[in-house]
Amino acid sequence: MTTVEEAIAAIRAGEIVVIPTDTVYGLGCTPHREESVRALSALKGRLPDQPIAIVASSLDILFECVPELSQGVRTIARRLLPGPYTLVLPNPARRFSLLNGNRADAIGVRVPDVAGPGGAVLRAVGVLAATSANLHGGPDPRCLADVPYDIRSAVAAVVDGGELPGTPSTVLDLTGPEPRVLREGAVPAAEALSGAE
Repeated sequence: MTTVEEAIAAIRAGEIVVIPTDTVYGLGCTPHREESVRALSALKGRLPDQPIAIVASSLDILFECVPELSQGVRTIARRLLPGPYTLVLPNPARRFSLLNGNRADAIGVRVPDVAGPGGAVLRAVGVLAATSANLHGGPDPRCLADVPYDIRSAVAAVVDGGELPGTPSTVLDLTGPEPRVLREGAVPAAEALSGAE
């Protein structure tokens, strides 16, 4: 295991880490370096056209990352976040294009309600490109033992946060005229849609 300080230093150096979130163990790196994001996708076994979310430590930092968000979208984000959601938001300036897969004009974002060592890492770095710490299509890791050895042995830091809930975030698409649930996860679909109204 590595310390929070070692994980923070690794992220700042452009390396990949495994950290606990509010839902499952995540695989993260800086979103600001192309080589880091490409390495993250390759390690997970994802194609480059599959999206990766931006995970911010606060709503303020999220809004700094995507400053073009409308007031309506910001209002919904404030209602749902921090929390176990991934929101797919309009991205008219096509920011973080390497993370957005086939939808350059949309971006997936998270602001998790995470304490402990995962929260300490995220607060220190501000924002990550992150996805679940499993191989593409594999089970979501609830504890470090669930993270495949191939991933644990390839990253620069592994932070232990104990056992997590193990259910991934609910994915809500806010890019159209009506919110749509793309994946039901930690929050039931009906509750997610009512929160986004």
